[in-house]
Amino acid sequence: MESTAELVEFPLLKPRTEYTYNPCTIPWRSLSDNPHQATPAEALWIELFRKSIPSFRKQAELDSTVIDAPVKAAKFALRYGEILDDMLAHPESHGGPPDCILLTRLRDVVLREVGFYDIFRKIKDDENAKAVALLEGVIAQADAIEDVGARIEHLIKGVFSGNIFDLGAAQLAEIFESTGSNFQDSFEKLLPRPWVLDDLDLFKQKWLRKPWKKAVIFVDNSGSDVVLGVLPFARELLRRGTQVILAANDMPSINDITYEELVQVISKVKHITSEGKELLYGVDAQHLMVLNSGSDLPVLDLFHISPELAYAAEDADLVVMEGMGRGIETNLYAHFKCDSLNIGMVKHKEVADFLGGRLYDCVIKFTEAIP
Repeated sequence: MESTAELVEFPLLKPRTEYTYNPCTIPWRSLSDNPHQATPAEALWIELFRKSIPSFRKQAELDSTVIDAPVKAAKFALRYGEILDDMLAHPESHGGPPDCILLTRLRDVVLREVGFYDIFRKIKDDENAKAVALLEGVIAQADAIEDVGARIEHLIKGVFSGNIFDLGAAQLAEIFESTGSNFQDSFEKLLPRPWVLDDLDLFKQKWLRKPWKKAVIFVDNSGSDVVLGVLPFARELLRRGTQVILAANDMPSINDITYEELVQVISKVKHITSEGKELLYGVDAQHLMVLNSGSDLPVLDLFHISPELAYAAEDADLVVMEGMGRGIETNLYAHFKCDSLNIGMVKHKEVADFLGGRLYDCVIKFTEAIP
């Protein structure tokens, strides 16, 4: 069910009197650029979004819930392509100048205008089911690591391995279509450390020194990402005494998991004992909460969050932004009142070039709050 409440600012952002929050990480234009001419960065990213049109069109054609899906998919491809043409010629059109938030929003708006609501639903359902079937084994593998520091590192690598399941990246969409997703294979093929941003040791030391009281995790993709990557990580937080809030999208966007879908997943992996105790594979899960983030995009603007999440997050001392969209393309330089963790895999060459890293490089950026 979509949220109808008015969205609010995330309460753990540093106040506007201290700094100006800008969700987008990569600056596509400066104040000195001609507002009537696309910058080289804008042109580059417009073309990147254009490359995604064929995979979105193909997925829309397969949506059996929509009458005349192929015809409507063609309308989507034509209309979104025209919008990208407009923005390339006139960057101030369609609410521009463009950034990653606007371009993703326009893509979803066009899909809904022509009649599509959730073109990736079947893939998400299938991948969630596959991942749930594998979760027990993934958790057993982590639990077999007795050294806590080594287990934390293993779980972080698991988050990276799951995060590669991203159908918003055209190249990955093609790979998924031909081979599917394989969590263990991704784990074994992670690029070696040091990663492009690598605060793993700092994060591990802080966690071992003093676990957090409450963590808010903004989750990303369905399937192996949230089930095999995030859930084992969240379970370790719970085991070490941290309350955990998983914040998921209000509405569908690409293959990102929605609040309703995540609630269904959690109901399948949680075990209720005869005494009414909630367990997540043997760990007390009574302090695990799933909330609607209020977002409807694969990127994250922390000025527009559901009031329910804002209220629940007020006393959190750790914010985790997981995935390329929420934690790298947006919010990489966000400032918080509490500790923060940005974690995800770099799946666009343009992002890798900006960061000075490699395609499929990993980002773990930990920022400790200043008392």
